[in-house]
Amino acid sequence: MSHASEEIRDLLERAFQPESLDIEDESWKHAGHAGVKEHGGGHFIVRIASNRFHGLARTQSHRLIFNALNTLFPKTIHALTIKIE
Repeated sequence: MSHASEEIRDLLERAFQPESLDIEDESWKHAGHAGVKEHGGGHFIVRIASNRFHGLARTQSHRLIFNALNTLFPKTIHALTIKIE
């Protein structure tokens, strides 16, 4: 697991105490991408299940996740795909 993935995992575990959490680093697929060259950061997919998201709209859940990871944009995270399970 990359250092960036570990940072993401740590922040999400502290914020949401998830039942399941998977972080996939897809940065290698985007090597040379203009945004990555400009700002750094990688491309990640987060699959997460947490009671904190029950009853929330998808946009509300995503907003909570982006807020929890706010300090990692754009240096560590350039793009994030979120899948609430």
